[in-house]
Amino acid sequence: MVHDDGPSGLDAIEVVFDDERVVSDAGLLLCATVAERLGLQALADRQVRLDGRPGAGHEGRKVLSLMMAILAGANTIDGCQLLRAGRTGRLLSFNPAAPSTLGTFLRSFTFGHVRQLDAVWDRALAAAWEAGAGPGDGRLVIDVDSFVGEVFGAGKQGAGHGYTKVRGYHPILATRADTGEVLHLRFRQGAANTQRGIDRFCDELIARVQRAGANGSKLLRADSGFHNERTFTKLDRQGWHFSVGLRITQPIRTAIDAIPEERWITLADYPDSGLAQIAETTHHGRRVIVRRVRSEHPGRQLFATWRHFPIATNRTEAIELVEAEHRQHARVEQVIADLKAQALAHFPSGRFHANGAWAAIACLAHNLHRWTVLLGAPHEPIRRAATIRDRLLRIPGRLTFHARRWTLHLPARWPWRNAFTAALTRLRALAAPA
Repeated sequence: MVHDDGPSGLDAIEVVFDDERVVSDAGLLLCATVAERLGLQALADRQVRLDGRPGAGHEGRKVLSLMMAILAGANTIDGCQLLRAGRTGRLLSFNPAAPSTLGTFLRSFTFGHVRQLDAVWDRALAAAWEAGAGPGDGRLVIDVDSFVGEVFGAGKQGAGHGYTKVRGYHPILATRADTGEVLHLRFRQGAANTQRGIDRFCDELIARVQRAGANGSKLLRADSGFHNERTFTKLDRQGWHFSVGLRITQPIRTAIDAIPEERWITLADYPDSGLAQIAETTHHGRRVIVRRVRSEHPGRQLFATWRHFPIATNRTEAIELVEAEHRQHARVEQVIADLKAQALAHFPSGRFHANGAWAAIACLAHNLHRWTVLLGAPHEPIRRAATIRDRLLRIPGRLTFHARRWTLHLPARWPWRNAFTAALTRLRALAAPA
């Protein structure tokens, strides 16, 4: 006689969504602590005012709801609902807003309101740097680049086909090379020229980092899309160093061809396969450093040819140092990849300024992520945003209340428990906002 004891193995596990004490991402406690110490909600309440428009009221709570949801993995407005799962919201210093409320909030933004978010960003950066995340009197290296944020659907206001032939928006951003912070972003229409708005962008960037307390030397790096004599002159006058790629126009080509063969220096440690050499010349009185690269495996080409990469700079250090540091400009691509892997994988609204607000809030969330590590875990060798999330943020937990005390229960034997505990201790030691 055969007895049916029911399902076995994994099929025997009953699934019930009924635990009101579970939190989805316990590591949000770290980011929420930083946000509280920096006074971000009060900052947003003071600076962002949608008076008389739908979605007005409690603007700081809504900005923080979006930021925390993005940190927890939301890349759409509907995804913000995860903050309301179980007791996740209890880890925050505010009651998370519902997705429908947040959607109405974003759709109410105009260009002026996006600029108000810029003011929040400005003051948040200054507060974080004053708390210990800033360069202080040290050197500040900034990378400027643009990217295409792809969109789908015909209803995206302001989207267009740019130089990549991909339909989307074309933001320009500046990042801090050593920490990955986004220092400034300007949201632009999809068909925007790479240099559109670069003068105003540089003015705002220069003013922002100075207000935030960057007192040391400053270096701006960019690729040839930002080759602009007005920008060079502006940076010269402000006392900034720069190294910016040059477009190979006929005068530049003539200057490169005039470099004597004996002046080319072979790079022994060039990371890519092939032969790389550097030399320098001048153009319009400016120092120009040229790297030329010849592949050892030209593929279908019958003869290997040199490819040239000139940069203009006002730096006076050795050619090897200036050229090698300029190549590190590629770090900006990792920040862009992190943003695209998270909130900027989508632009959730059909309205241009709503998407501009979403992009600004996404960058604020990204920075809060970085500040959490800089202030709480400064010795952790972590650069990738995904690594930080997996180790410190996306921790399952259970929040209980007993004997008038809240306790956050986290998994036993969590591999990075010491890093989490040390970070929380450091962050709680930060001074509260005045």
